[in-house]
Amino acid sequence: MQKVILLVEDDKEISHLIKSHLEMENFTIITAFDGEEALSHFQQHKVDLILLDLMIPKLSGMELLKIVRETSLVPVLIISAKGSDIDKALGLGFGADDYISKPFSMIELTARVNAAIRRATQYSTIEKQSIANTLHYKELTLDLNSFTAQVKDRVVKLTSKEFHMLKLMMTNKSRVFTKEQIYQLIWEDDYFGNENVINVHIRRLREKIEEDPSNPQYIQTVWGIGYKLGE
Repeated sequence: MQKVILLVEDDKEISHLIKSHLEMENFTIITAFDGEEALSHFQQHKVDLILLDLMIPKLSGMELLKIVRETSLVPVLIISAKGSDIDKALGLGFGADDYISKPFSMIELTARVNAAIRRATQYSTIEKQSIANTLHYKELTLDLNSFTAQVKDRVVKLTSKEFHMLKLMMTNKSRVFTKEQIYQLIWEDDYFGNENVINVHIRRLREKIEEDPSNPQYIQTVWGIGYKLGE
């Protein structure tokens, strides 16, 4: 069955170029040229991935992303000319799965699309086959069905990346992971010193599950190496 991609890009020439290329790669493409149209398509269709430009009219890419993340963990790949580290951190912090800056090659775009869909499919299969549906550590519980965490009696909603990073650590409680290992295991991509991406996700995750994010009890920093769960 063909995978369905929602392409949100207000530049019709770029949209047509991307659509034509991905259709040749056997994807079904639904196009939207503004945020409101994209939201309507998202609510009406089951999509496997969203390609989202940040600079779109009516409803911005960031606003659309926040709305999508309220109900869905569908992979979101941001495509934008705004390529600074600040914009990358902001986009990824709101729940995007990956970020590619314009101009980009169609080969790179296709590789990132395939990787994002493959990750989502693999994780979905793993969750369906898993016998245990919860993981526990101290007062932290990770629900593998609802993609949420619970700290004491407080339920926490997680983004896809936050969920899988926490799951990685909770299933390897005594292991220290370097930033490179985290990136390669969660993003399944080569690591090119993308420390900012990992830092943003760790900070966001700590803000959600730690009582005092500046003095974390669950996600510990092992200085000079990386991160681990607990003491």
